[in-house]
Amino acid sequence: MKYHEATALQELVAAAHIVVVVQADNPDADSLGSALALEQILSDLGKEPLLYCAVDMPGYLHYILGWDRVQKDLPKQFDASIIVDASTMTLFERIAGTPAEKQLASKPCAVLDHHQTVENLVPFANIMVNDHTRASAGELIYMLAKDLGWPMAKPALDCITYSILGDTQGLSNQLASAETYRIMAEMIEHGVDRPALEESRREYTKMPAVIFKYKAQLIAHTEFIREGSIASVTVPQVEINQYSPLYNPGPLVQNDMLQTTGVRIAIVFKSYDDGKVTAAIRCNPSAGLAAEIAIKFGGGGHAYASGFKVVTATPFDETKNACLAYASELLDTLDKDKPDETIQYAYQTN
Repeated sequence: MKYHEATALQELVAAAHIVVVVQADNPDADSLGSALALEQILSDLGKEPLLYCAVDMPGYLHYILGWDRVQKDLPKQFDASIIVDASTMTLFERIAGTPAEKQLASKPCAVLDHHQTVENLVPFANIMVNDHTRASAGELIYMLAKDLGWPMAKPALDCITYSILGDTQGLSNQLASAETYRIMAEMIEHGVDRPALEESRREYTKMPAVIFKYKAQLIAHTEFIREGSIASVTVPQVEINQYSPLYNPGPLVQNDMLQTTGVRIAIVFKSYDDGKVTAAIRCNPSAGLAAEIAIKFGGGGHAYASGFKVVTATPFDETKNACLAYASELLDTLDKDKPDETIQYAYQTN
């Protein structure tokens, strides 16, 4: 078997009847696709899977059929849990220190993740499978299912496809490996209709006119430092309240930031009235520094896609400026160590 933890995972599932599949407080296409794929697999194994996330599924994920089966309340009765696409308690703010955490800790728990750099690991996990070579948690689940001979009906394959496409931005970023493409080919061979899935996603992710206008506002407020190599924009609480229920401000503008000539790092900050600050960090190929930046502020993730969340009495501008200064420092070091790559990237983008 490729994963030495696979046998322990198989034993956990075999011993359980009701299995709760858990997503973190920041659900995305990977976590939801992974959860729904596991739901199908576990059901085909004769188990009773239940889906749980402490927050509502955002509207932009409603193109993934089954999103409405995710419950906001942890079931009172279950035999085991499987956490997908997260292995740090930092992403479980709604659970930490609550009866829900105690309930999860009282039962066997497995974590299936793919994030490269993780701190504050889930302390009650009995099994931890974290393969950062995988493009998504869904890809990891696919490989584990193949290892264990678990059934993968077409609905599960559809959801794994959504998962892979979500984290790789449609197979367009550096997370997509050669094996990711081979897995996608296997999906298609088994009947997954990628064009149909993509059309469904595009239909549900169309933006209302008010969001279209808000996107222009975010673009107008985008700031550039370090000779235009770092772009950032801030979303205050009032805009979070007004627009987040309709569309996540980060994905709304971040790809455009990265498509701006010379930009290598794009950061979307959210500033909350209670002192919380979050940052979504994305990088272009010449600067895989996202994880390093996130770790500095207690977060984590991939080299090209990471984030952090802090709750502090420190003024927002201090946190933002410290983050941008550290990103600039890392770019300075990177350019000093690899000047040829920097010159080549500058040539390609001009």
